[in-house]
Amino acid sequence: MAENRKKIFEKIKEYHFEFKHVTVLFLILFIFQLIVSFINKAAIKNFLTTTQEWYQKESAEEIANLTATALELVIESISKTDKQDAEQRNKIIQSFEIIFSQQQLSHNITNLCLLIRENDRIIKIEDGKTLYNILIEKDFNDAEVKKEDEEIIKMYRAVEDSLKLTEQITSIITERRTFNTFVPFVIKGEYLGAVYLRNTPDFSSISNQVISNYDETSVIYLSLILLGLLAMYFISSYTVKERDTAQKMLFEEHEENLKKQINYEKELIFTKRIYHTHHKAEKIMGFIKEDLRTLSDKNIDEIKFRVSKYSNFISRVIYDMKWFDPPVQTIRNPMFRTDLNEVIKFIIDNIFLRISSQSTAFKINFEPDNNLPIVNVNEFVIWEIIEPLIQNSIDHGGESNLLITVRTKYDSSTNKSYIHIEDNGKGIAPELLEVNENNMKLLFVENTTTKTQGLQNSGYGCYIAYEMTRRCGWNIDAENLPQCGCRFTIIINN
Repeated sequence: MAENRKKIFEKIKEYHFEFKHVTVLFLILFIFQLIVSFINKAAIKNFLTTTQEWYQKESAEEIANLTATALELVIESISKTDKQDAEQRNKIIQSFEIIFSQQQLSHNITNLCLLIRENDRIIKIEDGKTLYNILIEKDFNDAEVKKEDEEIIKMYRAVEDSLKLTEQITSIITERRTFNTFVPFVIKGEYLGAVYLRNTPDFSSISNQVISNYDETSVIYLSLILLGLLAMYFISSYTVKERDTAQKMLFEEHEENLKKQINYEKELIFTKRIYHTHHKAEKIMGFIKEDLRTLSDKNIDEIKFRVSKYSNFISRVIYDMKWFDPPVQTIRNPMFRTDLNEVIKFIIDNIFLRISSQSTAFKINFEPDNNLPIVNVNEFVIWEIIEPLIQNSIDHGGESNLLITVRTKYDSSTNKSYIHIEDNGKGIAPELLEVNENNMKLLFVENTTTKTQGLQNSGYGCYIAYEMTRRCGWNIDAENLPQCGCRFTIIINN
């Protein structure tokens, strides 16, 4: 479990929040809190409205019920056998008036009356005198229905049968918050009519006070959240700023280290080039010195031609040493008109088979194809390709009886020229013919060698041949022959 938590924590650490991410997060949280506040406010409003409607209905029915009960008690307290004198009559009428007036003075009651059926008509009683005359004296002469009472009479007719049957309070809501309440009026078990009460309670002041208090609370709550978010925002921004500063310093340090590493590698490459150049120049300079010692009238033209080639080759090697990647026009250019057969023959005759001490360790055969086209490549760049490949066969072919064959061939059907350098030696180690991630055989990778001595400056000849071939726009490959030995193949697209 702890290990899983650690993995999750490490996964979260991989994500780095930028300044804009913190800003967006801050805005989302603040907007979300505003939305939640508005939703809560609407919910409270809806709750208050529902509660008020329920309370208003219960309150209206309770008032109407109390009024009906009070009227019933007053009427039932009147003795039917005794003749009422004027004083008693006035007291009873006054009691009725008090019941009617008291209710209308409070609770937003706009209409309070007693509805009684007299034959086919409904009589509306809303004062004590009329109530006394009709209920006590049975005198209906003063009873009349006004035009504005027609709506009340109509509602009563709609619920009269239900009231008589169930004797349950019935309320009809009109204009949303106006309650028309009908309470069955029953005297000694006899249904006489209904007490009508029209009530329009107003709780807006209470609702407004509650909403106002909630708004104040919401403002305080939002302010606290805003302060918290601002604190988080500034802390996060400061943290991000510090992190960016540290990252910048780290990147600058890393960049500086990379520059040092690149400079070191360039110095190392330059050192190897100096060694390689010195090795070639030392060998060629030895030939030049020998030619100068043997100079005579008879061989002056031959030596002049040969020394000129030698010196131009040394100049080219020194020029390449100065450039990490020489301009392409110094390698391939229409002004160069090079005969490959001539160049290869000169290299074989005047470098590897130079008559100063005839070697018996190896022999070199040259089999040119006279149909080989002229190439637009600097001939001394070709020297830098051919010379290390032949030298590689000499160094790794074996102790004696080594035969090196250099062959050129032109294929007119594909318009391609081929240079084959093969030997009958030990061949190339199989692991050097494997391909790396760049689809490049390891033999041509820099610093790759099978020599056990002089390792520091080995593994450079085949690399130089590969690089120069690539700059010429050609292809090079290496393989082991079925019988023995190896073969280098240079493919030239004419």
